Amino acid sequence: MILASALAVMFAQDSAAVPAIVGETHLRNVRQLTFGGQNAEAYWSADGRHITYQTRQPAYPDEQIFVMDADGRNKRLVSTGKGRCTCSYYSPDGRFIFFSSTHARNEGAQAPVDMSKGYVWAINPDYEMYRVGARTTTGGQVPSASGLKPASGNDAMRKVINRPGFYVAETTIAPNGHYMAWTSDFEGDLEIYRSNLDGSNTVRLTHEVGYDGGPFVSWDSKLIAYRRDSFTDDKQIEGYKALLAQHMIRPTKLEIWVMDANGENKRQVTHLACASFAPFIHPDGKRIVFSSNYGDPKGREFDVFICNLDGSNLERVTKSPQFDGFPMFTRDGKKIVFASDRFSKVKGETNVFVADWVD
Repeated sequence: MILASALAVMFAQDSAAVPAIVGETHLRNVRQLTFGGQNAEAYWSADGRHITYQTRQPAYPDEQIFVMDADGRNKRLVSTGKGRCTCSYYSPDGRFIFFSSTHARNEGAQAPVDMSKGYVWAINPDYEMYRVGARTTTGGQVPSASGLKPASGNDAMRKVINRPGFYVAETTIAPNGHYMAWTSDFEGDLEIYRSNLDGSNTVRLTHEVGYDGGPFVSWDSKLIAYRRDSFTDDKQIEGYKALLAQHMIRPTKLEIWVMDANGENKRQVTHLACASFAPFIHPDGKRIVFSSNYGDPKGREFDVFICNLDGSNLERVTKSPQFDGFPMFTRDGKKIVFASDRFSKVKGETNVFVADWVD
């Protein structure tokens, strides 16, 4: 009964137009695609026809991976419904969803983060990377006349990267299909790696101490945008290492960086001394959009910002007083998807929104 009622609320409507917010001149025809719960990390398929996202709903122990059409229709579960899932991404051909999940090691919810350490993020060592057919449902099953049955062949869920006891997540895939980028601590520090889509030929791209993560590959597959820690002394580095040993990080000062797809030519984009994350390069290759709490003295309000790749011409895109983040452009640059707490019915509710992009 709980499952049925929770899903009924989730699927009550496909999408809805929402009022414009004063000052959001880059956004037009904003529509809300999810309703209730915590919905975030929504990313386009290469053809702009579908969106994959993660959601926390009462029907499941923790966050799960769903997909939907670009207009909010045909929402369906693609993860197992067990454990905690994150960081889903379409393969360039649209056939598969890649994501990380804890379901093989822990079918329940992730343990609460120890907030006695202050504001920290969990670096869950139970995450493994999986691939499943984009047209299957509930963890690699397909509809049949008698109900659901396990998918076979390429559509079946399969493990792509398994580093027992280490964090493997934050995966995005090069649109040319030649590689994917992801984050792991299996060599003792949080670093960005690239590999083939089957997990082979792993190459480490970052080497500086500190959290290098959240890589997003540009639409031309030539650049990788990412976030990294900003340390000023050895004491901060020691504090970072001590937290990481407990599978946590403190993400209060993250800057946006970019590098070539082979890890060369690293350069810092932002110098904002705050928490910036989820960078995505505009299809023109000249600008980058990201989430940040820049400008809020309390560090609680996150908005979407855009600037040039050298950090110049910084501009705030979203103007709601609530959380706005995880922006991504379609390949043609005409639409943007993002997550936001705007118009939420209860505290903590986050939903997925799409809008036309206006330069």
